[in-house]
Amino acid sequence: MGKPTGFMEYTREAPPKKSPLERVKNWQEFQIIMPEEKVQAQGARCMDCAVPFCQTGTTMEGSEEIGCPVYNLIPEWNDLVYRGKWKQALERLHKTNNFPEFTGRVCPAPCEGSCTVALNDDPVTIKSIEYHIVEKGFKEGWIQPSPPKKRTGKKVAVIGSGPAGLAAAAQLNKAGHTVTVFEKDDRIGGLLTYGIPDVKLSYHVIERRLHLLEEEGVTFVTNTEIGSDYPSDKLNKEFDAVILCTGSQVHRDVPAEGRGLDGIHYAMDFLRANTKSLLDSQHEDGDYISAKGKDVIVIGGGDTGVDCITTSLRHECNSLIQFDIHPEKGTERGEDNPWPLYPQVYTQEEGHKEAQAVFGDDPRAYKVMTKKFVGDENGNVKELHTVEVDTVYENGKKVRKEIPGTEKVWKADLVFLAIGFTGPEQELLEQMKIETDGRSNVAAEYGKYRTNQEGVFAAGDNRRGQSLVVWAIHEGREAARECDKYLMGSTHLV
Repeated sequence: MGKPTGFMEYTREAPPKKSPLERVKNWQEFQIIMPEEKVQAQGARCMDCAVPFCQTGTTMEGSEEIGCPVYNLIPEWNDLVYRGKWKQALERLHKTNNFPEFTGRVCPAPCEGSCTVALNDDPVTIKSIEYHIVEKGFKEGWIQPSPPKKRTGKKVAVIGSGPAGLAAAAQLNKAGHTVTVFEKDDRIGGLLTYGIPDVKLSYHVIERRLHLLEEEGVTFVTNTEIGSDYPSDKLNKEFDAVILCTGSQVHRDVPAEGRGLDGIHYAMDFLRANTKSLLDSQHEDGDYISAKGKDVIVIGGGDTGVDCITTSLRHECNSLIQFDIHPEKGTERGEDNPWPLYPQVYTQEEGHKEAQAVFGDDPRAYKVMTKKFVGDENGNVKELHTVEVDTVYENGKKVRKEIPGTEKVWKADLVFLAIGFTGPEQELLEQMKIETDGRSNVAAEYGKYRTNQEGVFAAGDNRRGQSLVVWAIHEGREAARECDKYLMGSTHLV
């Protein structure tokens, strides 16, 4: 695929980005569109590797990713881009991925970790090629609404408008069913809208796709929480099937002394309020948690923690530290992390680069566990007491062992808890008598997605647990396929 000797002739070149010190002054996306000839050269690096692990789409023990979960036809569209056949590349891209403009921005690109070129060189820039294909498609007007030619007469309710819900809705609408998506928030998009800062995924990008879905016939209902605003038993009366895509939104907490002090917030509360205020009024309403002039500590080393960094910097915080309970990763794969698994190596996310540009150092502190929050006389957090820990396994259980002499006190005015989620909210599941598994997720077998209730399916984070946008799209598509099969006896959806 691509040019047979391309991977030997061209080096990896990622799209340029605006400088960290420039971009922290605003909320605009900062990736720059590359000249087409440069993108084509990157497509040429895709080699005829016989077995394209990049599009495998699976996980191994420990949830390590191998390849693309939506089975993107990566070598095919890399070759088409190399040969300048952009429209055909877009068609192949849309065949497996409803929203490449989302994944081309926010996916961590497990496909690149499984790229054969990566065995001896830098991987193909798969994610950025995907981004450039879809953006060219919108620019050229190739992406137009394509409503189904006929309707089946079946009605489906999709509960939740995150990536799983939107993918399920798009596929079911394509099959000719009448689809209504219910969202409890005031805007469609779920965590795409309120969980990812606008600098990484601008809302106008989401709206652009939503308008297409509406023109294709999908109905969106906002400010409507099933179970309270809309009785759950009414779903059975008005719809032939239901797909639950409610996400995983029960926060994991830090049960340390002083947790109730003011100034300690869940990361998603911080991120949601910031984006809503930004979209509503460009922050003029002041209805958000401001980090301006504050000493900020983010507890949690994952993507959500980085999003808190990105946001706090744009608020002009005074200082910034991110606690990661894990040790710092090395620059080379370990023996337990061979190719084609997703590489567990040291990297700097864009938020880390921004913090280093502003404050002079990478903001991360490793192997740090919070022992206590301490407040001032007014009940506001003023410092954190921590200790370094080693993570070991005893009798199959993860144990944090404190390292004597590593105690430390950190100054903090704001603390954001970004250590993930324990599962979906249970109220609606209890109302609908939906069975859950041992982790409180919806009990629905992978590949089938059926719950214990007739005609009710589940997909995305509420079924698999907190995961990637691309896995949510994968599950939404597959659940739509199974729902279509349930409704019609057979399906053409893939």
